[in-house]
Amino acid sequence: IQDRHKKHLNEKTEKLLENIPPRCDQQEERFPFCTRYVNLIVVPTDHFRERSENELIVTGVKHEEYLKKTQNELQHISPNKMFHWSHKSRLVPHVVMVSGVPGVGKTTLMQKFVYDWVKVDLYQRFSFVFFFKFRELNRLPEVCLETMILHQYPYLREQLGKLLQDPEKLLFIFDGLDESNRNMDFTSSHLCSNPKQPEHCGQIVVSLVRKSLLNGCSVLMTSRPTRLASIDCDIFQRIVEIIGFLPEERKTYFKNFFSDPELAEKAFNYVKENDTLYTFCYLPSYCWIICTVLSKSFQTTSSGQPASLLPKTVTQLFVIFVANILSNHSLHKSDAKKILRSIGWMAEHGVMNHRVVFDEGDLDCFHVDNQSKLLSSFLMESEEPGTYSFLHLTVQEFLSALVHYIDYSPEMLQNSLEEAKYYPDGRGEIFLRFLCGLSDGSTRSILKGYLATQAAQASRHVITWMKHLILKQQRGSNDMKHLLRTFYYLFETRNKALILQSLKSHIKVDLSHVHMSALDCTVMAFILETCTNIKELDLSECHLDEEGLNRLAPALHNLQSLSLGSNNLSDTSCSQLASVMRNNPSLKKLDLFQNNLSGPHFSELMDALSSPACSIEEL
Repeated sequence: IQDRHKKHLNEKTEKLLENIPPRCDQQEERFPFCTRYVNLIVVPTDHFRERSENELIVTGVKHEEYLKKTQNELQHISPNKMFHWSHKSRLVPHVVMVSGVPGVGKTTLMQKFVYDWVKVDLYQRFSFVFFFKFRELNRLPEVCLETMILHQYPYLREQLGKLLQDPEKLLFIFDGLDESNRNMDFTSSHLCSNPKQPEHCGQIVVSLVRKSLLNGCSVLMTSRPTRLASIDCDIFQRIVEIIGFLPEERKTYFKNFFSDPELAEKAFNYVKENDTLYTFCYLPSYCWIICTVLSKSFQTTSSGQPASLLPKTVTQLFVIFVANILSNHSLHKSDAKKILRSIGWMAEHGVMNHRVVFDEGDLDCFHVDNQSKLLSSFLMESEEPGTYSFLHLTVQEFLSALVHYIDYSPEMLQNSLEEAKYYPDGRGEIFLRFLCGLSDGSTRSILKGYLATQAAQASRHVITWMKHLILKQQRGSNDMKHLLRTFYYLFETRNKALILQSLKSHIKVDLSHVHMSALDCTVMAFILETCTNIKELDLSECHLDEEGLNRLAPALHNLQSLSLGSNNLSDTSCSQLASVMRNNPSLKKLDLFQNNLSGPHFSELMDALSSPACSIEEL
């Protein structure tokens, strides 16, 4: 019976399902798992708290911290160590939680786990592994554990009772706790202990974790961090986080995607040189989207021109992604527009209500035609029929912004702008960036023919909202993080006239005490290059590092006052600081208080100070 079970699981896991550049006449492609899988970096973590910022953005910033560490400094936990001795818990764990943001590879890692067990590469102490997805368990009524297993593995019927008598040899994998529609209270006193006792699936899972049911079995679970912030995680004896791809893995992904090594190198280098596009490349699903777009962009037409534009912002990336999908189907534009409108409103409803899984009822509610071939380019149906999700959360967020330019309603747009701005977990942040990015006419024009005649009105509406936001901040907002977020909105627009007009009265920008990531510095540099009226910049106590300073330096040539105090900058930053002094004759005041600048490169700073090109009066 174990051979039969392994054969079944092998059929489920031996191929890695991968969407291909969407065309309505092609199905998704399956690749041998062993040739397509790219290692995911997994690190230990021990706490989750309510986040005030978007989880994808926060993880992108954390990645920049990881990149500063050498491979030796970064503590990896490989899949074969998940159930090894935990120094923190002081035991061999039986209950393990794997956390990760959407699209980072939680399901793929679980597939890898099962695949390795089937191939006798991993955890042979388990005689049986049972793999479940919460989104599929949602559809089951109250059932007992035996029925739950047989629903997925009916061929075990004759032997199941015997198998459950040896729980130490059983591993249960539950994927996607955040997608469960059941309340999971891991501190509950209402537990079941009988495999034949009917309960809702959530209670069965809690009982397995709490060991009242099949005491001795092992449980491996995955979830988004946002769900873990709202539950008691003390029950888990090991908690790890998938942080996705580090640079070497990103490069490997590009090599695997492009059959031509030269094209893979060209695409990877293009992305690496674009900070905004590169930031989210820790996500495998995002890598797939960007490779899909660049595979088309780097094709040349008969005239020798690129087949499509090269994206410079995340908004442009997704506009081109959607445009490529639309250009490869046979639907009339008006029919395609109907599909975009219906899935757009469903996407927006999901963003605003923290939903990533939809069912037939949702499709009916938003008048989504589930017979349309175009639908499969944006939505994936689960193995359990009738359950859908978007290709990636960011695709959902983009479509939820795009719908306001397809079906413009002043009231609905204003409500969405106001709601998204105030979500305490920051879940509206990427949606807002997309809304602002789409306000740019040249970016939007790539999708002309699919947008409303009032798309320009929607654009003006968003631009007016941005201007009001900036005015409000000028009048006394104490939270400088809000100002930085607004800079991101302006950055996505690429509208220099708008940026100049919006920030014309900003002589001083004070972002002191705001933790500035390298990407934040890229955005700030763009604002400074555009707004030469900004004369004072305060970045003291911003956790600024050498990489951030390198990105900022070329844009500091118009400042009269620059504060970089208490950033723990080292002597390796002296070359860049010396360059700033020499190239900016306007700079009169420079604050470098409480940095660690002494070292071999300090003399470069001294030389710059004594240079005739240096005009500093106060240091």
